[in-house]
Amino acid sequence: MTGEPITARVRGLPLALAVALVTIGLDRATKIWAESRLEAGPCRPGGRECIDLIGSLRLHLIYNPGAAFSKGLGLGPLFGVVAAVMSVVLLRLAATSTDRVRVVLFGLITGGAVGNLIDRVVRAESGFLSGSVVDFVDLQWWPVFNVADAAVVCGVIAFLLRSMGAEAAVGGAGTVGGAGTATETSEEGDQAAESAEGSLGRS
Repeated sequence: MTGEPITARVRGLPLALAVALVTIGLDRATKIWAESRLEAGPCRPGGRECIDLIGSLRLHLIYNPGAAFSKGLGLGPLFGVVAAVMSVVLLRLAATSTDRVRVVLFGLITGGAVGNLIDRVVRAESGFLSGSVVDFVDLQWWPVFNVADAAVVCGVIAFLLRSMGAEAAVGGAGTVGGAGTATETSEEGDQAAESAEGSLGRS
C-alpha cells in the first residue's frame, strides 16, 4: 500500500493538468476560429452567420452571457465562481486518485470549466466575470454550445457511468478486500460527483 498508490498519486495531478491544458487549448483555438470566420446574428442565405455542415449540424456564432446552453441569464458571474472552485476541487481529487481514467475525466471537466471561465474574464465589461461565452456549435434541436461545454458534459456523463460501474463491482465483490477497495473508489466517486455535477451549470 506504499509504493504503487504513492506513485499513481504523484502522476495523477500532472496527467489531469495535461488533459485540462489540451482541452483549454482546443477550446480557445476553435473559439478564435469561429470569431474570425463567422458573424454573430440570425442565419441568412449566403451570409457569414452560419456554415451548414451535415444534417442539422451547423456552425452559428452567438455570445452567451448566461450559464449553460444559453440559460440562466445574469447568473454568469455566479457560475464562474462555481467553476473556479470546482476546478480546484477536481484537481485535488486527481492528485490523490489512483484511477487513471478518473484522473483523465477530472482533467477534461476542469479544462472545460476553465475554458469558459477564461471567456468570462477576458470579455468582462460591466463587472466581475460578466463576459459572454463564445458558442458556435448548433444542432438546431439543442442549445448552441462550444468545445468546453462538450468537454464538461461528456466528462460528467463518463464519470457517472464509471462510478455506477464501480458500485456494481462492489455488489459483485465476494471478498472483504475487494469490497473494501471498491468502497474507497465509490467514496471518491461520490465526492467528485458533487463537484462534477455542479459543472453542468457551466463555468
